[in-house]
Amino acid sequence: MRRILLSLLLAGVSFAQVEVANPGFEAGELGGVPTGWFVPPMVAQAGFAVKLVDQGCHGGTRCAMMTGVANHPDNIFGNLTQTLPAGGYTLRHIRLRAAIRVQGGQTRAQMWLRLDRADNSMAFLENMSSRPVTASEWNDYDIETNVAGDVSRIVFGVMLFGGGTAWVDDVSLDILGEVRKDAIEAARPLTTRGLANLTAFAKLYGYVRHFHPSDQAAVTDWDTFAAEGVRNVETAGSAEELVERLRERFQPIAPTVRVFPSGRRPSPPNSLSGPEIVRYVHYGVGLPYMAATYNIYKSEREKKPATGQEIPKPFEAELVPGVTASVPLALYVDSGGTLPHAPPPDSSIVYEHSAEDRGTRLAAVVIAWNVFQHFYPYFDVVKTDWNAELPKALRAAATDSGPVDFQKTLQRLVAALKDGHGRVGGPNAAQVLQPPLSFAWVQGQFIVTRVQKGKSEGVAAGDRILKIDGRPIEQAAAEVRALISGATEQWIRFRSTGELIACNANTKSIRFEIEPFSNPGTSKTVELTCGPRKLKDMETYTEARPETVAELEPGIMYVDLDRISEADWNAVVPRLEKAKGIIFDMRGYPGQPGIQSLTHLTDNPVRSAKWNVSSAMLPDRLDSPYHESGWDLPPQKPYFNAPRVFLTDGRAISYAETVMGIVEHYKLGDIVGEATAGTNGNVNPFKLPGGYNVFWTGMKVLKHDGSQHHGIGILPTVPASRTRKGVAEGKDEILLKGVEVVKSKARSASNLIFGVSQAGM
Repeated sequence: MRRILLSLLLAGVSFAQVEVANPGFEAGELGGVPTGWFVPPMVAQAGFAVKLVDQGCHGGTRCAMMTGVANHPDNIFGNLTQTLPAGGYTLRHIRLRAAIRVQGGQTRAQMWLRLDRADNSMAFLENMSSRPVTASEWNDYDIETNVAGDVSRIVFGVMLFGGGTAWVDDVSLDILGEVRKDAIEAARPLTTRGLANLTAFAKLYGYVRHFHPSDQAAVTDWDTFAAEGVRNVETAGSAEELVERLRERFQPIAPTVRVFPSGRRPSPPNSLSGPEIVRYVHYGVGLPYMAATYNIYKSEREKKPATGQEIPKPFEAELVPGVTASVPLALYVDSGGTLPHAPPPDSSIVYEHSAEDRGTRLAAVVIAWNVFQHFYPYFDVVKTDWNAELPKALRAAATDSGPVDFQKTLQRLVAALKDGHGRVGGPNAAQVLQPPLSFAWVQGQFIVTRVQKGKSEGVAAGDRILKIDGRPIEQAAAEVRALISGATEQWIRFRSTGELIACNANTKSIRFEIEPFSNPGTSKTVELTCGPRKLKDMETYTEARPETVAELEPGIMYVDLDRISEADWNAVVPRLEKAKGIIFDMRGYPGQPGIQSLTHLTDNPVRSAKWNVSSAMLPDRLDSPYHESGWDLPPQKPYFNAPRVFLTDGRAISYAETVMGIVEHYKLGDIVGEATAGTNGNVNPFKLPGGYNVFWTGMKVLKHDGSQHHGIGILPTVPASRTRKGVAEGKDEILLKGVEVVKSKARSASNLIFGVSQAGM
C-alpha cells in the first residue's frame, strides 16, 4: 500500500516534470548536433565534434557520436549537454542513465550530472571521474542523487577526453522515489543522561555500520538511521531503558547483535550454520561522496566457504558504563542471505536532512566521529584523545543555531585530527572573494607581500596588517586557526592566510588597518573591493615569480613546477640538459611534470615513500594491518648533469611532498627554503547529512627509511626565509638563496673539472 500511495503521489506531480529532450537521439539531421542537445562553443572551437549518426547505435536507429582531439589542453574536453528546469524533480530521488561506448587509445568518456540553485551555486556534482567509460562495447551507466527543495536547474551530459570517439544513446532521467523533509527540531542543550545515551548510540552505530556484515545493515540508509536513532535514544531515562531502545533500533538491521547491562551477558543465540561466511574487508574505508573523485578506498563484504572456517567470537565493548554490546564481525550466509533471515529495511522513502534540525546535526557528529575512530591512520602520531572529542562535538551540535555554526563545530572536530588534508565544506557555500593583494606570515607578522597594479591604492608590499574589518589581527588569526586542521605550524599559517582575507560576500569588500613599512609606528585604514579568487595566476602568488620557464643568468635555468604544463616541460627538456644549474620551484602543488622532472636526475630507478593503507580487522583500530604501495620511477634520458636546487615551503603538501620526499631520500638536489606541510596520502572525502563534505587523509605515509613524515614534512638542506624588509624591496629571498646555492655548486663543479685538466697536462 505504501508503494501504491507513493506511485499515486508521484503521478500527481508529473505534470510539472520536464522530460529529457530527444533522449534516444532520433530527432535531428544526420551529421548535425542532435535536436535538444547543446555543444559549448569553446568545445567546438577546440576541434571536438558531435554529430547524429545511424550506424553502430544501441537502441532505435540513431545515436550521438562524439569525436575527440589528440593533445587537447587540460581544461578543454568534448561535451554534449542538456539543461532542464528542476520543477517536478525536487524532493525526489532521481537516476540519470545513458548507454555509452568508447573507442580509441587514451580515450575516456564521463557522464555527468549537476544540480544548480537559483543563485547559480552548485548543490550537487558527479562526473564519473572515479569510474570513467573506457569499454568499446555498449553499457548502461547511472548516476543517482536526491534533488533538494532549493534546486532550480538540472544540467547533465557526457564529456569526452582524448583523441578517440564515444557514442551515446538512450538517455533517461527517472524518479526512483520520494525525498521527504524532516521536521525541524529546535536547538537545546544535552542533559548528562542524554549525552551518555548518545555516546552509547554513537559507538554501537560505528560497530554495526562498518563491521557487522548483515544484508540488512548493508542496504540501510545510514544518514536517516543516525538521525532517527539520536532522537529516539537521547531521551532514555535510565541505563535499562537505554538498553531497550538500542535493541529496538538495531535489531531490525542487525538481528545477531546483543545489547545488555554490563555483567549480565544473555544466553547465546540459537546456533546458526550456512555454507558460506561473510565479513567486511576494508581497504581504508569506502564512503559515499557526492562529487566524483579518484578514490582508491573501498569496503566490501567478502564471502568465503564455511568449510574449514570457524566464526570468530563476537566483538564485545562497553558502550558507556553499565551498557555493553556484542557485535558479530562475521555471519553465516546461505542462498537466502545472511542468517538469520530478516526483511530488508524500507528504502522507498529517502529523507532530505537539514542542518537547521538538531537531530541531523547530532547524527552528522555520530557519523563523522566514527569514520575517524575506526580508520584515521595518524592517532599514534598526533596523540589526540579522540574519545574526548565526541562529547564536545555532541554538546556543541545540540545547541548550534544553524548550518553556519554547525560547520564550525565540524571544523573543530576535524581540526583535532591535526590533518593537513582536513577540511569541512558546508551547504550553500558562497564564492570565495579576495582583495587584490597577496599576504603571508613573515617573521611572525601578517604582511602584504604583493599588490596588484592599479587595484590597491594606498597599500604597498611590506605593509603590516593590524586589523581586518575592525578585528585585531591576533584575534582574527586565533579564530580562524581554531577551525583549521593541520599537522604542522607552517601549513596552519598558510591555510590561515587564505581564511583571514576572505571578503564579506554581501559587501564584496574588506577593510584593513595597516602599518606602512615606509612609516613605522603609524597606521591608516584602507577599504578594498574584492573579486573571485585566482589560482596559479602570476599576479596572485605571494612572491613575484619569474616566468614559468626562465634563464635567470647565463646557463642558470628556472622551472616553476607549480605552473608548468606538460607541453612546456617537453619543450624545455633540451635546454635543461645543457644548463649549468637548474632551480625547480616546488612552492605549491605541481602537475605531472613535478614527478617527471625527477626521472632525468638519476641513472637509477627511484621509488616514492611508503604508502600504507590499513585493512581494519577489528573496530577501534585494535587490529589494522597495512598494505604498502608506491610509485616506481625508471630513469629517463636525457640526464640533467647540472647542479639542482628545489625551492619549497609550507605550501607544499601531499603530491608535492611525494616529489620532495624522493628528492630528499635520493639526494637529487639541495632543498632550499622551509619545511613542507607534513601531510601526505590520498584524501578520502565523505558527505554528511545536512549538506556537509568532509576531507581527510585515509592513508599513512612514511618516509623511505620508515620514519615519520606526518607532522614533520621534508626539511630543507639550506634553510631560507623571507623578511619584511626583503618583501618591501620586492625580493624573493628564497629564490635568491637558491640561485646562490646552485651557482656555488656550478663553480665547484667547474673548478673540479679545471683541476683534473691541469693534472693531466
